[in-house]
Amino acid sequence: MMKNNHSPSLSDQTYSQIKNDIVTCLLVPGQMIVQNDLVEKYQVGITPVREALHRLAQEGYIQSVPRLGYVVSQITRRDIEEIYELRLILETSSSVLAANRGKETDLSKILESADFTYVYHDRQSYSSFLKKNAEFHVSIAACTFNRRLIYQVSKTMDELSRVFHLGLDLKDSAEEMREDHLSIAKAIYNREETLVETLIREEIIRSRTRVMVALEKIEKEAEPSPFFESSIVSLFSRHKGSENEK
Repeated sequence: MMKNNHSPSLSDQTYSQIKNDIVTCLLVPGQMIVQNDLVEKYQVGITPVREALHRLAQEGYIQSVPRLGYVVSQITRRDIEEIYELRLILETSSSVLAANRGKETDLSKILESADFTYVYHDRQSYSSFLKKNAEFHVSIAACTFNRRLIYQVSKTMDELSRVFHLGLDLKDSAEEMREDHLSIAKAIYNREETLVETLIREEIIRSRTRVMVALEKIEKEAEPSPFFESSIVSLFSRHKGSENEK
């Protein structure tokens, strides 16, 4: 009897590695990606790299630049404002519904899982913290028993991973964030719907402020590459010229 092989393909593994480097900002917003460099870094063939990059481009993590390769997608102010606006809508509703609908056993698990933190300037602990953070918020949504709401919260937390990494390096907010999660979990467990809505809203607004300040810092420190900019202008000009000749 043949055994099913559920191990991920080489393309899937390469995709996960590149995505992780983007999400954790090892590949920073605006950085050029050269396929041959990735082949050497991950010790794989060109095909898995191409397939992984194509998938990441479809998901918006990178953008294709004709004749130059790929560039890591920028994080814009509009992106952050839209994501956090969506968080406010989704998570204030899900937390109130969780306090109202959640089973006692599930609410107890949320309370037990709320006590987690990270070590400032330790990037490995950032990843562990953000994984637990996403699980915490999704577990609250799970108590609503609304599958679509759970999916949207999960998707939003995944999209925020890269943004969160920017904010964690700004200053040591470990204890503040730990207290936020504990307060939210206790309010949900006690089914204090009004308090829950207030606490989750305040937490999201503080998070947005941290990320916006981090983005401002990155914008000030960023030094655009003259070669990259001139190459884009040159390619665009040649493309327009060839169109005019037709």
